[in-house]
Amino acid sequence: MNKQTLIKYAACIGMACSMAACDDWLGNQPKGEMIPETLSDYQMLLNNQYLYSSLDAYPLFLTDDIRLTGRGEIVNGSSNFTDFDYMDKSEEMRNCYSFASGDIFLPGDADPLWNDGYDHIFTYNAIINDVLNTTDGTDTERRRVWGEALVGRAFEYLNLVNLYGNHYDPATAETDYGVPLVLSEEMTGEQYPRASVAQVYQQIEEDLSQAVPCLAEVTNHPFAPNQSVGQAFLARMYLYMGNYEDALTNANTALEHSSYLIDLNEYKTLDHGTWGRIVRIDDGTEYPDPQDNEENIYTRNFSATSDLFAVVAASDDLLATFREHLAADGADMRKELYYCTDSCDRTISGGRPDYFRGYTTYMPYVYTNVGLNTPEIYLIAAECEARVGDVDRALTLLNTLRDKRIRNNVHYETPTSLSREEVLRLVIDERRREFAFVGIYRLIDLKRLNRETWFAKTITHTAGNDGTWTLPANDPRYILPVPESVTSFNPMPEYER
Repeated sequence: MNKQTLIKYAACIGMACSMAACDDWLGNQPKGEMIPETLSDYQMLLNNQYLYSSLDAYPLFLTDDIRLTGRGEIVNGSSNFTDFDYMDKSEEMRNCYSFASGDIFLPGDADPLWNDGYDHIFTYNAIINDVLNTTDGTDTERRRVWGEALVGRAFEYLNLVNLYGNHYDPATAETDYGVPLVLSEEMTGEQYPRASVAQVYQQIEEDLSQAVPCLAEVTNHPFAPNQSVGQAFLARMYLYMGNYEDALTNANTALEHSSYLIDLNEYKTLDHGTWGRIVRIDDGTEYPDPQDNEENIYTRNFSATSDLFAVVAASDDLLATFREHLAADGADMRKELYYCTDSCDRTISGGRPDYFRGYTTYMPYVYTNVGLNTPEIYLIAAECEARVGDVDRALTLLNTLRDKRIRNNVHYETPTSLSREEVLRLVIDERRREFAFVGIYRLIDLKRLNRETWFAKTITHTAGNDGTWTLPANDPRYILPVPESVTSFNPMPEYER
């Protein structure tokens, strides 16, 4: 690495400032900044907390999980409850919810998804390109840090390409616009061309494949990836590519090492609706934070966790899925614990509830992990079995997960008389219930599954008198536009949306 180059960058230093201004970030080490030289320095970079937060809430407003109300719309017999109001939301949230064409952000406004993603990538690049050249530590230790940074970079690029690019299609991926591939930490003043979707996926696959043998079998905390995390990310990537055989192979390997599921049947909710709302039934212990939840094998905190709590209504379409496949005395504990219906008390000791009769709002008041967890591995394996493998094992995997999610769960029968498509529908519905309002799972699932005739759907959003909008399957408005604050100094081809 050029030791005259800064390693700790401001938010998206390479992608959200003018190229002329970037020269200010070169030269001698500024006061208070660190130029890494030793293995310990690079480990400190990797452990920096700003790498542990990711994504943003606004893309969820493109999905079929959210419902908003309009100005003057009657809620609870009056029009004074405004928390679900369409006009109460940010510009980018309204533009997503109304399926607006063109830009989502106002000119000059920063896009936190783009900025944070590339900010993280520049830091990972600094580690990837130079940590192996350090002379302290053992070769195994240096390669472990290198591998962890490769996983981090792959994670960021898999998010970015699925948000700002067309979903992977082997017939078009070579020409579909992906995102710029920045593999250096050096700031040279050059512009960054937009790589194809295929090129970005090729880089992700290369990063993960190189990383896995270097990672530790066990790590001290879930912010650092171990070998099963690398394999699980390969499973996610291959699932998105439609390579179900390789996705299944990697998911099965990951499950051999990481299969723990937290039992939601052991939890209840308190009357109040703030932090600490979900506790264990036996001793009142609060629901674990992401780094303490054994389900989470790779923890990345949702940057906008509380932006969705009690400020959007759950769609009728989503709520209907929580009522499916239950016994008469059964209940989906994800719905019971994470949502409030008709009213909520957002005080610590009990106060005047907020009423919104006829609506249900997402209100878990627990921090959300958008990295990777064991439920996702179960569901990847189940989907791939339903598509190309053993449908009975797909149902067995679903039953295992649902036993920890459903009170008085009744198992799907195996051997089954259901068709592959019917079992696949069960898996996709389970993915929706498991990951509703979490990260970008639903948006990616809509993009990838809309290409299959059995799934393709048109989403309709309403907001009272403020409007009704529709988004057909495979519409280019599913693809986020590169923000104008980037293209104004780094022109690149764009999708027409």
